[in-house]
Amino acid sequence: MSVARNTRLLAIWLWTAVTLSLLAWIGVGYPWPVCVLAVLPLLAPLNGLIKGRRYTYAWATLFAVPYLAFALTELLVNPSARWVASISLFLVFGWFCTMVLFLRASPAHRE
Repeated sequence: MSVARNTRLLAIWLWTAVTLSLLAWIGVGYPWPVCVLAVLPLLAPLNGLIKGRRYTYAWATLFAVPYLAFALTELLVNPSARWVASISLFLVFGWFCTMVLFLRASPAHRE
């Protein structure tokens, strides 16, 4: 398999893991409607991630930034949620890096 295909598959798996990690915040006391609302924006890039659209991977990296900021803030401020914050931070950072790697590995279509 090509590097672009492997990174695309890894990005999709990490997207799934990020989504599940956001739902895991229910376990540390966040209300479930807040956790579900946090997951809803992640549904926007899903179709483009699955189809391997470079444009989607480019703007989806911007989607990861608020989740990085949230996880980092909770890691530093909320001692009772450090375990889930560290997992979320690791997964979101991995998802971000994988999307950037996909953009570097996939051929750019020039017209």
